Parts: sequence; structure tokens; C-alpha cells
Amino acid sequence: MDRQEYIELILDYFNNPRNKGSLDDPDLLVNGGNPGCGDVVTLYVRVDEQDRITECKFEGHGCTISMAAASLVTELVPGKTLTQVQHMDYGEIIDTFGREVVQSRLRCATLALDTLQGGAREYPSRKAMGQKLIQPIVLAHTLLTE
Repeated sequence: MDRQEYIELILDYFNNPRNKGSLDDPDLLVNGGNPGCGDVVTLYVRVDEQDRITECKFEGHGCTISMAAASLVTELVPGKTLTQVQHMDYGEIIDTFGREVVQSRLRCATLALDTLQGGAREYPSRKAMGQKLIQPIVLAHTLLTE
């Protein structure tokens, strides 16, 4: 694909987001933010007994790349275990949207996956205590500490 085709793909994901919205009673709800752009993303995830993602939705606001990438992540993760999500490489998102196009906005392109990976790391300990991982919907921890 050439640069313009990558840009058109990003715009399609931004203008026609996949899986945008919330889930009632999710097993995992995590927030992330990028203070450099003001991007904020919230991911809602349903997980089965084997810690496999059965459904993923997102809400948020921010730049075109961050919202397009959040949309893409919700398509990539269903069927994966939380362990598999923890080991996902940012390269799939970067290559899908064009390395040359997103290289100067890598934090934006990886925000949703990074946020989900953080939740996936914490989920097993919460599950062991009989709890879901539900973060209150406030500014993401990264926004509060930077």
C-alpha cells in the first residue's frame, strides 16, 4: 500500500469505528491516556473461563490515529487469551496503518493495546481474589502522574 492508502485506512477506522461503545457488566474495564495529545481510551472486555477474550469495545476521544488504533485493537483481540494479548507486538498495528504514516505518532498508535496489556497483566490477580478488574472512568493513570 502507498502512503495515501494507509491514510485512507486510518480515516476509515476513525470515521467508521468498529466496536465503539460500552459493555454492560464487563469482566475487564481499563483506561489509558496520552497526555501529549490528550487521547483517552476506555476498553471494555468480556473474558471466558479460560481467560479468552470473547468481546471487546472501546470509548474515548483523541486524535485520529489513537481512535483508529483503538478500533483496530477491538478487532484483533477477540479469541486471544489475556496472556496472548500481553505478548502482542505493536508492529501489527504499526504495519496495518503504515509505519511511515504513524512513526511520529507511535504513542497514539499503541495507546489502546498498551492499555489493554496493562489490564491483562493485572486481571489474573483480581480474578484469583474473585474480583473483576474495573477501573473507575476517570482520567487515566498516565494522565494523573505526568
